Amino acid sequence: MKSYFITQEGEHMKLDLRDADKPAPKAGELLVQVKAASLNRGEFIAGHGLHKGAGGRPAGQEAAGIVAAIGEGVTNFKVGDRVMGRSPGAYSEFSIIHSLEAIPVPESMSWEEAGATPLVFLVTYDMLVQQGKLKAGEWLLITGVTSGVGVASLLTAKAIGAKVIGTSGSKPKLDQLKKMGLDVPVVTRGGGIYDAVMNATDKKGANLVVNNVGGTVFAECIRSMAYMGRLATVGYLDRTMKAELDIDALHANRLTLFGVSNKLRTTPQRAETVAGFVRDWLPLFAAGKVKPVIDKVFSFDQLPAAQKHMESDAQTGKIVVTL
Repeated sequence: MKSYFITQEGEHMKLDLRDADKPAPKAGELLVQVKAASLNRGEFIAGHGLHKGAGGRPAGQEAAGIVAAIGEGVTNFKVGDRVMGRSPGAYSEFSIIHSLEAIPVPESMSWEEAGATPLVFLVTYDMLVQQGKLKAGEWLLITGVTSGVGVASLLTAKAIGAKVIGTSGSKPKLDQLKKMGLDVPVVTRGGGIYDAVMNATDKKGANLVVNNVGGTVFAECIRSMAYMGRLATVGYLDRTMKAELDIDALHANRLTLFGVSNKLRTTPQRAETVAGFVRDWLPLFAAGKVKPVIDKVFSFDQLPAAQKHMESDAQTGKIVVTL
């Protein structure tokens, strides 16, 4: 089968199309004929630690497709089912999804939509529901709101009934998101978050913060939090891994700080998030009440071009590759 491999060359990630053996599903696994996959920026950042070892590794992190074979002990899916989920090596004609992490694809969802859904919305469910406990009427601040995770957080926060402040360096991108429910757009790539949050929230601060940007905005995110506020660190697009922590604010305002990582969790841990997503949010997707925002669709042979498009910071939402 055809499969893209990713290797690190200095600070750049290079994709190579190779011939590879079709994987065989082990116990508990599904072999999936891939119909669509999407790009995740973390895979293309050297500092994320996904590229150890010589010779590269199969590229891609999530896929949607048709179950082609099942491993021993699988009872919740059968050959021919439509599924989506976390799938290391997704940029291939066939890939593996563990049955505990597989999500049924509603008939109402296109393959492009399914390919753009699993990781960003599972991470968002973890941040907003499992750890963030976001409630209707609360304020959510999203730094880097035009990213894949940022847009997913906006859409699901609005479905919950929260109010959303979002930051981006691009006013045209923020204007797009205003049409999707963004309450307060803030044009910035760095400072200026605190004043905008305080003006929007009657000086009370944000109840939950989703930090996609990283260390350069961390201190201001802390300043911008409400009493008993929560802060989720999910990305570091600025590649700044250290930041000042205001311990007095942490103590006085009873703040909660937590990290969000899909890669570093065990399969049973990820399965808990999948089960919650399927129970609470999948019906919203099936009914068309929540749809992933797809910036652009590329064909499989155009994956290197899709990478360049992502690295140009031109997109709003997800970039999808179809097979």
